[in-house]
Amino acid sequence: MTAAAPTKTQYEAVIGLETHCQLSTNTKIFSNSSTEFGATPNTNIDPICMGLPGVLPVLNQKVLEYSVKTGLALNCQIAPYSKFDRKQYFYPDLPKNYQISQYDLPIAEHGWLEIELIDDDGNPQRKRIGVTRAHMEEDAGKLVHAGSDRLAGSTHSLVDYNRAGVPLLEIVSEPDIRSGREAAEYGQEIRRIVRYLGVCDGNMQEGSMRCDVNISVRPVGQDAFGTKVEIKNMNSFSAIARAIDYEIERQINAIEIGTETIIQETRLWDENLQCTKSMRSKEGASDYRYFPEPDLTPLEVSREQVAAWKAELPELPIAKRHRYEEELGLSAYDTRVLTEDVDVASYFDAALSAGAPVKQVANWVMGDLMAYAKEQKQSFSELALTPESLAELVNLIEDNTISGKIAKEVLPELLEKGGSAKAIVEAKGLIQISDVGELETIIDQLIADNPDKVEQFRAGKTKLQGFFVGQVMKATGGRADPKLTNKLLMPKLNGK
Repeated sequence: MTAAAPTKTQYEAVIGLETHCQLSTNTKIFSNSSTEFGATPNTNIDPICMGLPGVLPVLNQKVLEYSVKTGLALNCQIAPYSKFDRKQYFYPDLPKNYQISQYDLPIAEHGWLEIELIDDDGNPQRKRIGVTRAHMEEDAGKLVHAGSDRLAGSTHSLVDYNRAGVPLLEIVSEPDIRSGREAAEYGQEIRRIVRYLGVCDGNMQEGSMRCDVNISVRPVGQDAFGTKVEIKNMNSFSAIARAIDYEIERQINAIEIGTETIIQETRLWDENLQCTKSMRSKEGASDYRYFPEPDLTPLEVSREQVAAWKAELPELPIAKRHRYEEELGLSAYDTRVLTEDVDVASYFDAALSAGAPVKQVANWVMGDLMAYAKEQKQSFSELALTPESLAELVNLIEDNTISGKIAKEVLPELLEKGGSAKAIVEAKGLIQISDVGELETIIDQLIADNPDKVEQFRAGKTKLQGFFVGQVMKATGGRADPKLTNKLLMPKLNGK
């Protein structure tokens, strides 16, 4: 009897990511040329990054510092002894025909990071992804394909060497990822970490963070990996997720249907067609012919130096998420929004330190302030409204000095000009009226002036309560305490 064909649920994906982070140093890894993005082509170059004869590279101290700090943030072991290697790389965008990288003795190894996915019920689902290594290297230049030919495509290529020699930290994950969604979240967590550290801006559109995906499929329960395929040319985390999901489907179909053979190769993601395309067969380590870089001495990082850099690390995204959820009682969703950007998280923490109540200030930050910052294209560090002034504004609502409505009215001025929330409220005469006698006088007059509406209310038209509350607000310029107004109004409307 013929065995039944395997189903797609019998396969699992095995995925790893290689993430290249451009370190935010002012100069290149081995020379003094600027790392400025968007400069005129071939202006940020020098004899060292161009590989001219008779020049020697010198390691940028900040590159080592940023690499060690990132390794520590990824829970890696920092190597007390590491070295640089030459990786033979024969492409026009690397003028030396080799890349200075790290091979068998990288600066950091054996780490992990935690990803957090929110399930349909709003609960966080956490998973650790191993980090194999993080190593320093120099970037290549950039090829620009130009001209056009209906049959041949581009007719010539131009090269910009500004990026050659820009410092990179390559972070290689363990093959612990199982879906496109997990891969996208892993990449986003890497970006959060490097942004919190201030070592990389994580801007994928400018190429300062780039992810290559290695993916294979295998039958569930099988230990051996399938044939690995690398995917390049993805400029967003959503593209990473979609490319992986497509490639999983392609590889399973290839196994089940046998329409094509899976080979170890590099493929590109076509954003327009939403599919991967073969680019070239994948090189192995032997193709690169690594050997120790003779022009750079090995690195020795003392325990004291590692400890000093570790002491400078900020609270990282994973620690903030746990603290916000476990100590502050915020939901997983609120926590994710507040910790996504380091400036937002710092602003929120500062408002809490100034005495603001947790949930209320979280709502203001995630609502009005984020909307304003997005509209004005500002970071939270650039807002005129300080965290302390926001805390003051929220506490004015909490102690019934002003209503939420009045707070919304003064917020635009605070966002544009800054200043003290309390001072603005007092200068504009917006302090909430909470005097029982004053409010009762206003309510009594309204009831006397609207006997027909009072009768309609008592006959069952209870929606008229809103009319009377509105009239009180109108009479007080919106300064009446809403809760106290309703408390005083209801007995009088009911004739009690």
